[in-house]
Amino acid sequence: MAETNQNLYSGTFNIEGGNFNSAGIVSTGIKSTLKKLGIPSDLVRKAAIVSYEAEINVVSYAKKGVMTLTVHPGVVCIEVTDEGPGIPNIDLAMQEGYSTADQRIREMGFGAGMGLCNIRNYSDAFQIESEVGKGTRLKMTITTP
Repeated sequence: MAETNQNLYSGTFNIEGGNFNSAGIVSTGIKSTLKKLGIPSDLVRKAAIVSYEAEINVVSYAKKGVMTLTVHPGVVCIEVTDEGPGIPNIDLAMQEGYSTADQRIREMGFGAGMGLCNIRNYSDAFQIESEVGKGTRLKMTITTP
């Protein structure tokens, strides 16, 4: 579902957990949408990185998730909510190189433990909430001119 006018875009995208064949489709769509909206390329790149990393985390660890892109004047907001195992220790999970990925995920080239770090580093504002047994919610904000 997408809604647009001169000052706003809002779209919601479903992510299927475990489906590595479609991993990256949502973040590619977000990148394309931001380009069409005229967002500067350096900011599109930041949004593409944070959305891709978040999407891969959902695919790798959760049953399913929802990514929402909202664009207002001056801000791009990407939110992800998943139905996954939750993160027992967020401080530990935010450390570069820390990963709980299993061997199968690592063999596909994922699970290096940089996802959450990259999300934090490429967002102008970043929030994470997680409840073990329920899932995780990320909110990434990128400011625009």
